[in-house]
Amino acid sequence: MEHPKRKANRLCEYDYSTNGAYFITLCTQDRKKILSNIVGGGALDAPEIVLTEIGKFAHRYILSSNRIPGIVVDKFIIMPDHIHLILLVDQTAVNGTSRAPSPTNAVVPHFVSTFKRFCHRDIGTIIFQRSYYDHVIRNQQDYDEIWQYIENNPRKWLIEKRSCE
Repeated sequence: MEHPKRKANRLCEYDYSTNGAYFITLCTQDRKKILSNIVGGGALDAPEIVLTEIGKFAHRYILSSNRIPGIVVDKFIIMPDHIHLILLVDQTAVNGTSRAPSPTNAVVPHFVSTFKRFCHRDIGTIIFQRSYYDHVIRNQQDYDEIWQYIENNPRKWLIEKRSCE
């Protein structure tokens, strides 16, 4: 039986170790709502994210990733079934590395792989889908729009949830 070919998610010719900003989305396996709950959102009430125990593991690893030289998680949100984040890469901040970047040690895929591996290890099961979405942030307007998208995601979630009820 021949398996369908997966579409490549990464830009083939792009060096993911290049300094810049990246928008990354990680989804849970089968889009299970296991990371958080969104509560509130009434007329005078802003939506609030309440992390589950699994979401707390993810939160801890996102925060600890800022200790990795050359990497800063600038903005993130842990939704019930996915995580959005803006990852800033500055390889000029990394001293003493003589290896040239290659697809196997590019910063962004390495960050995602390590993040997932630590979460899966501590939780004891695979919770994230194999692939992930990424977008190279091209300019300040793109960055600002993505920042707002992340900021408004809980409100959008509640609106969509209510329209389905």
